[in-house]
Amino acid sequence: MTSKVYDLNEQTGKDMAQARATTSIKVGVVRDYLYNSAEEWRARSSIVQVLENDPVFDKSQRDFMSRTERYTRGMALTNRIYELQEQNNWSAQDTSIAIATLDEQLPIHLHNVAFQPVFNLQGAPSLVEKYGALIASRGIFGCYLQTELGHGTNVGRLETTATYIPQTREFEINSPTITSSKWWIGALGKTATHGVVQAKLILGGKDLGPHLFFVQLRSLKDHTPLPGIVIGDIGPKSGAGFGPTDNGFARFDHVRIPKDQMLSRFAQVTEDGRYQQPPHAKLSYGGMLYIRANMVTGGGWLMAKAATVAIRYGTVRRQGEIGPDGLEKQIISYPSTYYRLLPILSHSYVFIQLGRQLTKAFDTMAACLAKGDTSLLAEMHATTSGLKVLVSSTGVQDIEVARRSMGGHGYSAFAGLGRMYNDYLPSVTYEGDNFVLDQQVVRAALKALHSLFSSPKPDPSTLTPSSFYLRLLIPPVSAPLFSPSSEEWTNPTNTILLLEWRAALVVSDLAKNIKEPDAGVYQRVSKAVSEAFVARQVGEMIDNLKAQLPGEKEQMAVRNIFILYLLTTVETGLVDLLSFNVVRSTSGGDVTRTLRVAIRRLCEEILPEAIGLTDAFGFTDWELDSALGVRDGKVYEALWNRAQQEPLNKTVVPEAYEKSIRPMLLRGQKQAGVTMDGKAKL
Repeated sequence: MTSKVYDLNEQTGKDMAQARATTSIKVGVVRDYLYNSAEEWRARSSIVQVLENDPVFDKSQRDFMSRTERYTRGMALTNRIYELQEQNNWSAQDTSIAIATLDEQLPIHLHNVAFQPVFNLQGAPSLVEKYGALIASRGIFGCYLQTELGHGTNVGRLETTATYIPQTREFEINSPTITSSKWWIGALGKTATHGVVQAKLILGGKDLGPHLFFVQLRSLKDHTPLPGIVIGDIGPKSGAGFGPTDNGFARFDHVRIPKDQMLSRFAQVTEDGRYQQPPHAKLSYGGMLYIRANMVTGGGWLMAKAATVAIRYGTVRRQGEIGPDGLEKQIISYPSTYYRLLPILSHSYVFIQLGRQLTKAFDTMAACLAKGDTSLLAEMHATTSGLKVLVSSTGVQDIEVARRSMGGHGYSAFAGLGRMYNDYLPSVTYEGDNFVLDQQVVRAALKALHSLFSSPKPDPSTLTPSSFYLRLLIPPVSAPLFSPSSEEWTNPTNTILLLEWRAALVVSDLAKNIKEPDAGVYQRVSKAVSEAFVARQVGEMIDNLKAQLPGEKEQMAVRNIFILYLLTTVETGLVDLLSFNVVRSTSGGDVTRTLRVAIRRLCEEILPEAIGLTDAFGFTDWELDSALGVRDGKVYEALWNRAQQEPLNKTVVPEAYEKSIRPMLLRGQKQAGVTMDGKAKL
């Protein structure tokens, strides 16, 4: 077929308009579902409008800034946010939304999600009464000093000490070795005035393990470090990620603090130096679990941004084959593109909803902890550990898949996804390295299995949501046999049960072979267990759609997204399902082909709604900050305009010409025996 001659830039706008006209869903209805209500969406939208119209929050020069400039800008953004809070009478929730909307890794984030919650949860009532209001109003800035140069995830081997001095009723904080230096601490390098320090409690020469202490780091008069404390920034991070955050180091040289600055809501030290144990060994985990719970929601919204940018670009980018309209085909129409991008869309929808549920569960647990009730702590720890691994690993992979789907232009900083990737990449390490957390998930699973079968009559009602899949192992066990058609795969009951069987069988197999586990078993089991839990939650999301989402078309579109999540999750778990003979052919041939056909058909059904489903996230161009994800679709125009702002383009001839380029040219011409004699052209 002969291709038409057309204006490629103008066509991008037409293609985007056509994609929006094609979608059958009411975008506003789905958007309200994602934001939990129309009221929450309107509140957020009004905040975004304030920010994007304020010149302080201009992003046009961000990609050209040095590390120091990005830190300085980050602090200016933070200061302006709190000015606006006061001017507009924003609530604490409104302000949190504003900070999250900035898509910057700011030092204040560590104050809000690590320092303040830990202080409030674990500080004694008298200490919270003394400093709580000051912390809440940011009269002091805080950070959380746990990781050291020599140890990170292995908290039990931290070297910083806090020795109690009964004579003066003080603790002495000390860094005895270079490897005991606190390291990677966000907001410590240049910002924080105070910190919660994780240190080994030493009583009468006995090491009682890590505890938390409230320590002033800098003068409130001139911001200089206090005597005995050496503080600085650890330097640039990989790929220029976390540019505005001053990840720092600190060393303490026998720094004394008052006894009441130990966070002693649970564990306590008497005035004469006797130790009073907490009622539960892991009560101090509350702050860490809070951060992990919030990582699920944050990861979901980040994947939503990646999906929005890449799907919009894929919709307007034409390349390759000539379609029936005489134009090159839109790359989103190629299976190799939509097969990569639509699962990312499904991940974002699932994790946004899951994060909301998890945050509610955490609030319930925190209320129980405040009363000394630890009954929900173990389940929350197991759940958040698994989901932290699953969401962060998925998010890192999805952002890069989305970037690569956009070809060469995806590598431009102006695409926005490279910056997003570099900022999100460390999420697989902070708040618990994923490979270490995998082991904790597996330990919890094996403990649940042992507990279930420790009784002569295993009772499935004793299982928690994170271990509910183990009910399948209670005798009489019905040997599973799945050989579904393409149509049967789209029944969520089938896929959820498959994922639960996978989890049950890999956990059972590990228990049988625990004395000689294979090399990757902890990662496989952890993933299977977490995905079984999420699958059941997705089933509940599907069941609740009619009650929570008005409109049959809207329900069907979101239902398809949830089912795509289940299908692609099963696809990634096929090795386990085939290994245990759960999925097998009854007539020969590739039994997995029907699954992949079902995925293709479902993707083709979702495709016309893809722009509507991404528009439902409600992101403005200012929020996305991506030339390739602009709402009007005119990506080439946006990319051209961005390039004109490059500082190198301020001069026609670069400074390097006289210093380096011209000498090289003259040397080369001389060596070649060519004399230009002032000519501009050969």
